[in-house]
Amino acid sequence: MRLARLKVEGCGYYHCISRVVDRRFIFEADEKEQFVHWMTAYAGFCGLRVLTYCIMSNHFHILVEVPSRPEILPDEEELLTRYGLIHGEEAVERMRSEMASWPAEQRREWFDGLLGLMWDLSSYMKLVKQRFSQWYNRRMNRKGTLWEERFKSVVVEGSREALARVAAYIDLNPIRARLVEDPKDYRWSGYAAAVAGKRVAREGIGAIIHLSAGAEGTLTEAMATYRMWVFGEGLVEGIPSPDGPAIRPGIAPEKVREVLAAKGKLSWGDYVRCRVRYFTDGTVIGSRAWVNEVFEQHRQRFGARRKDGARKFRFLADQTLFGMRDLKKLPVMVQP
Repeated sequence: MRLARLKVEGCGYYHCISRVVDRRFIFEADEKEQFVHWMTAYAGFCGLRVLTYCIMSNHFHILVEVPSRPEILPDEEELLTRYGLIHGEEAVERMRSEMASWPAEQRREWFDGLLGLMWDLSSYMKLVKQRFSQWYNRRMNRKGTLWEERFKSVVVEGSREALARVAAYIDLNPIRARLVEDPKDYRWSGYAAAVAGKRVAREGIGAIIHLSAGAEGTLTEAMATYRMWVFGEGLVEGIPSPDGPAIRPGIAPEKVREVLAAKGKLSWGDYVRCRVRYFTDGTVIGSRAWVNEVFEQHRQRFGARRKDGARKFRFLADQTLFGMRDLKKLPVMVQP
């Protein structure tokens, strides 16, 4: 029996990942643009905020803020405005005309149905993936599922440090894949969109940097700070080939093996260069106290012998972040 997705009480932050079935490379430029469109539109509809993202050739990453359901719910006019974000203004006007003849009960049921989709991570991801699948299948004249299983989600503490490090991991995907040399040059990522001046993307970066930091400063300052953070996290060195040029960005496998054999610890810069399973398989990421708090909220999911939730990130010198899963098997994977 599949467990319900782990979510935190109140406002939550989640790193979501989903892959295309059979890991097929379906995301070309047009597909990436369309996915970003639906990702952004449905975030507005559902009342969520995308902090950053990266759309790769066969998978995507989204770091999203899911607010608590507000005590004062949107009125009918606001709900129609949100409906227009995903269906367009013409659809809104048609709906207005249809609803004019509806009895009050039918009208209320329709709006309650919309409200049921809001402020919920699972609803948001389902809507985005389904809408993109419908668009892609029509475009390619295909049928069937497009996605590999259900999406993964890692709960992230809402601190500046936790969010910025997970965000950097996401925005550095094109660097690790050797698609660009500067993350600002990869068009289909949150950081690049923010550099290009897109307001929603800039506000997402601002939320990452200013959260728990006094909320002082401008978005321009936040962008500069985040750029320094990303480059500090993503500093890489190519692996020399016999002919001289680098084979791929990243730390040399022999160096990683040497450090691990010596029981050395990786810096965050080294850590993010590798394929780090904590960021995709860790379930929960944050400070020791916060991870333990989430653990207590979901105590019934764990065996009686387990006393607490926080687990150290193995092979990491800077023990400021913890996870809820102890990834004993290859938590740091270096690809040859």
